[in-house]
Amino acid sequence: MVALIVAMGFGGGAAGAVYLWVLHVVSERIGTGRWTSVGQIAVLAVTGVAVSVLIKLLGRPADVDLLVGNIHVSGMTDGDIEESGADGRDTDGRLRSLIPVSLLCIGAGGTLGPEAPLVTMTGTLATRVARRSKVDAADLRVLAITGMAAGFAVLFGAPLGAAVFALEIPHRRGLEYYEALVPAAIGSVCGFALSTVLGGHGLEPIWNLPGSDLVAGVDLLWAVLAGVLGAAIGVVFTVLVDLLHRVVSLIPVSARPVVGGVVLGALALVSPYALTNGEVQILELVSSAPLTTTLLLAGIVKLAAAAVALVTGWRGGFIIPLFFTGYTLGWAAADWLAIDHTWMFVAATMVAANVAVTKTPIGSTLVVTEMSGLALGPVTIIGALTSLVLTSPIALIENQRRRFDAYETTDSDLGANST
Repeated sequence: MVALIVAMGFGGGAAGAVYLWVLHVVSERIGTGRWTSVGQIAVLAVTGVAVSVLIKLLGRPADVDLLVGNIHVSGMTDGDIEESGADGRDTDGRLRSLIPVSLLCIGAGGTLGPEAPLVTMTGTLATRVARRSKVDAADLRVLAITGMAAGFAVLFGAPLGAAVFALEIPHRRGLEYYEALVPAAIGSVCGFALSTVLGGHGLEPIWNLPGSDLVAGVDLLWAVLAGVLGAAIGVVFTVLVDLLHRVVSLIPVSARPVVGGVVLGALALVSPYALTNGEVQILELVSSAPLTTTLLLAGIVKLAAAAVALVTGWRGGFIIPLFFTGYTLGWAAADWLAIDHTWMFVAATMVAANVAVTKTPIGSTLVVTEMSGLALGPVTIIGALTSLVLTSPIALIENQRRRFDAYETTDSDLGANST
């Protein structure tokens, strides 16, 4: 198991680094910043066509929701797999579709980020290796989470936060597969180290927020308000996704990526912040000193664009877009409230917005503080926990559930134990 855990870490780090390198190449060829407004809409529409063709040829891509389901119950299926008569192990084959589809969607400027495809890839590859190594069911789960942690570490450059995030994402009320904590941390550090050697994130914070090392006692109270604001962002996003799912159900499946591309291009006419996941845009906004109205528009458009991309089949993750929305709306609120230590409030809102959807309070706190500076820890955890309490009754990731000690639970048991 020790050898497999280390292998999952380095293997996940290598796979993640290669994925991000290819994504960079694709972005350089078809991404934003090189087209006119009309040209950008055309590129997104053509990308939608390509996505539809790839899905038709290769099948529906794997996704985090199914990966999370298989962490709980080996061989769990979704509707498409049930219709084909296959079991959850076909998730491995669905990487053939996920990788090219997600590279196109994200590289062309889609609003969702690489976190979901990358972690699905590393977690699924870890599961495949674990099965071939014939480990028992409990160890298979540990190795799958280890692979996920390595993927998160490559993307975020935050090894401790990545490990805890991977452990929290299968659940709605905190980490439950505690036995995987140390293996996940080992895999995360291995993946992060290899990615760093290969030219990924270095040891410096990714987001150098000015004055982020200043904390006052009153900021702990402001953090509660940041948690409320972040919770509101998460609720709006969840409700918007649900409403758009109902609208999109009226559109043929093959046409949805094309429609999504056109709508994303139209939203980019409203605000340039509609496209891309927002990681780089966060740094750009710090140096540009934007108006409050610009921040409000950027956050609202980004949230709407992420919801559109999610329901129309544009593959990617919503974690970084939620960070961006929390960042912009938190900054706008801090300006309006005349908060002295703006970045304390901003960081807490970033964490809270993501926690409201992913239910990962400790992991999100660690990720943002590692990416921005550890002095932010007290306010970000307060914002995270406030958001978690306020949004506990709602959920977007359907397969988040309580732990299963009996890993081979049958399908008939799923409904009774999924609350």
